[in-house]
Amino acid sequence: MYLESSALSDSSSADSNTHNSRILVPNTVPSSGWYDANMAIKLTFHGQSAFTIENETHALLIDPFFTDNPVAKLAASDVKCTHIAITHGHFDHFADCEGIAKANNATVYAAYEICEYLTEQGHEKCEPGNAGGRIETEFGAISFTQAFHSSSFQNRYMGMPCGLVIEFDSAVFYHAGDTALFSDMELIGEIFKPDIAMLPIGDRFTMGPEMAAAAAELIGAPTAIPMHYNTWPPIEVDVNRFAPEGVEVLVMEPSDAVELETE
Repeated sequence: MYLESSALSDSSSADSNTHNSRILVPNTVPSSGWYDANMAIKLTFHGQSAFTIENETHALLIDPFFTDNPVAKLAASDVKCTHIAITHGHFDHFADCEGIAKANNATVYAAYEICEYLTEQGHEKCEPGNAGGRIETEFGAISFTQAFHSSSFQNRYMGMPCGLVIEFDSAVFYHAGDTALFSDMELIGEIFKPDIAMLPIGDRFTMGPEMAAAAAELIGAPTAIPMHYNTWPPIEVDVNRFAPEGVEVLVMEPSDAVELETE
């Protein structure tokens, strides 16, 4: 079954005027992580906090976690991408980055310390950034926002954790990374006007469902996608508790895909 919506805001302009968009939501659409020529912009969820955003020329992989991910439907060796964006260095967001980046010769956007680590491992195709910074890319731009969390990998400090605002063609996505609720989320919404917000709801290490619902309301994106939950028992929650007012909740299962078409 497919869902059509015209709720997404026009983030390609400075004002808040809306345009007609269609979100086609298949119940289950397995994805190899590469572009389907029939789709304008495709968003695929891989479980935990991993997503792919892709069009006919670029595929951006966010927080790759496939190996040792009990809910992933795709092996890391099968992932195809042109770019990778990392929110922080914890294993469930970063462990597969090096291998996938090398296999695909992908450019990695991440905190300075993460890029420094990857360069030491032999992958020099990196674009370092930090909270408050914006990097123009081949597909649009990536802006780094603050996130309240920690960041390390194999007992090594990996810089400040970040959220990501991704301008991808005509769409804007806010991937909050792992974070607590913070009031500046409202500013992120006002400044960037994201079409879709991806928010952690698993509690314990991040916001729980109720706090994430408050975050979605602050951000004001028309659509919110819950992430970082039900991967392991410590972050098992009832997704129905994530119920922000005035925001469409799109629950995606691993390998589900969403097509966005702007008119």
